[in-house]
Amino acid sequence: MAEYNENAYKLARQAYIEHDCPFERALLSRCVACSRARRLNLAEREAIACGAPAVRAHCLSFHQGLHENAQFALKIGAGAPWPFGKEIRAQCGGARGLAEALGAAGDETTDVAATVLHGVERFGACAELPYSAIMRAVVHYEPRKRRR
Repeated sequence: MAEYNENAYKLARQAYIEHDCPFERALLSRCVACSRARRLNLAEREAIACGAPAVRAHCLSFHQGLHENAQFALKIGAGAPWPFGKEIRAQCGGARGLAEALGAAGDETTDVAATVLHGVERFGACAELPYSAIMRAVVHYEPRKRRR
């Protein structure tokens, strides 16, 4: 069996995906949805690309705001790498928490891009979003358990 070349995969991914999605992990775990996401299969892996670069800028700002605000809530040191489980909690809990703060159902049907755009429309900018309410959802979000 041939050895898997991770560097070749990363190069192919960079060449094929022009705009990556900041909420890719949440979308792949199917805890939220996105109407602007494009699902791709690369080297037997599933990847997510953003189909709306203008909206992606808002999603990136929200993702950065989640990371800045969730460091204390998830007990992550500044500059430390984010473990997969805590990244999922930030992405899934953050998107669902924003939906709940906007009066929508914060569940697996939450459309990340639409929710972020609605939040920006209502609060003016990603920096003005109600991160205290969103952090409650991040802390309480429980990723699904591993199968045995």
